[in-house]
Amino acid sequence: MRILLTGGLGFIGSAVIRRLISETEHEVLNLDKVTYAGTHTSVQSVSDSNRYHFSKVDIVDGPAVTDAFASFRPDAVMHLAAESHVDRSIDGPGEFVQSNIVGTYEMLQAARSYALEADIMDRFRFLHISTDEVFGALSPESPPFDESTPYDPRSPYSASKAASDHLVRAWHETFGLPTLITNCSNNYGPFQFPEKLIPLMILKSAAHQELPVYGKGDNIRDWLFVDDHAGALLRVLEEGKPGETYAIGGNSERTNLEVVQQLCDLVDTQLGDNGARQELISFVADRPGHDLRYAINASKIKDELGWEPSHSFAEGLAKTASWYLENEWWWRPLLTERYEGERLGVTT
Repeated sequence: MRILLTGGLGFIGSAVIRRLISETEHEVLNLDKVTYAGTHTSVQSVSDSNRYHFSKVDIVDGPAVTDAFASFRPDAVMHLAAESHVDRSIDGPGEFVQSNIVGTYEMLQAARSYALEADIMDRFRFLHISTDEVFGALSPESPPFDESTPYDPRSPYSASKAASDHLVRAWHETFGLPTLITNCSNNYGPFQFPEKLIPLMILKSAAHQELPVYGKGDNIRDWLFVDDHAGALLRVLEEGKPGETYAIGGNSERTNLEVVQQLCDLVDTQLGDNGARQELISFVADRPGHDLRYAINASKIKDELGWEPSHSFAEGLAKTASWYLENEWWWRPLLTERYEGERLGVTT
C-alpha cells in the first residue's frame, strides 16, 4: 500500500514508520509539522529508503493537506498527528483544539474528496489513532475500558481527542468514508520525548536528580510497549473492519509509584553503581484533574484480529531503560534545546 501517515516524527508515529519500512513493502509519506516533540532522528534508521518520503505540513492547512493527497495518491491514511501531553494542554489548550480537532477535520475532508475523485472509496482506509483518556477515569474496582465505554473526557487533551473521534465516526456514518479508530493505553519505549513519565524518570535517576511523583503516586495506568502498539495499528489497517473501533492495551496495570520504583532499580542495576535511587523519589502537588485509573480490555482485537502484546511490562521497561542509557545522542539535544525537565501544567 501507499500510506499517508501524519505525525511520523513523533513517538508512536516514528515507531510505525520504522516498522513499515523495515518489515513490510508499503510506501510511506510522512506529513509532520515538526513540533517540539518531533525529530528526524527518530526515523533516521529508515530515512534513506526509497519507500520513505517526508513533507513538512501542518495538518490544519487544508490546501497543503489536499495537495499531499493529490501528489502521493495514497491507498490508506494512518492519522497519528496530535498534541498529546496532558500537562501542556493545561498550559495551552488552544493548540490542542487546533491540531487535534481542526487538523482531523482537514484530514477527513481531504481524504473524502480524494477517495471520491480517485474512485477508490470501497478499498480506501482512514485509520485514526486515539487514546483511552477519552473514556475518563476508572475506580480501582471498575472493569477496564472497552469499545462500548461511554466518553467522559476530563482534560483539554482528552476532550480534544474525544472530539476528533466523533468527527471520524461522523464522516463514516454521513459520508461513507471507510474509517477505523483505535484507542490505546499509555505507550512507552525508545524515542519518547523526555517530558513523559518513563523517559523523564530514567534520565533524572541516571543523573541522581530528584524524582517528583504526582500526589501519592497511586494513579494507575495500563502500559503498552510502543513496538507492540505499532504492530497492532498495522494489523487494524490491513485487517480491521471499516466503521469499527479497536481498544489496544498492554495488560500491564501499574501505579505511577510502582513504575518509578521499578525504573530506579533498573537504572541502579544497569549502571552498576548501587545508586539506591528510590531514595530520590519525592511527592509533589498533584496534576489538576488527574484521572485515577485507566485500563483497557483488549479482547476484541485479540479475538477478531489475532493481536496481543508480545512484551511483558518487565521486558519492555528493561529495554526502554537500556535504550535511554545507551542513546544520549538522541535525547541530549532535546533536553538542551527544547525541554529541560521542568514541571508543566501548573495552573496557579
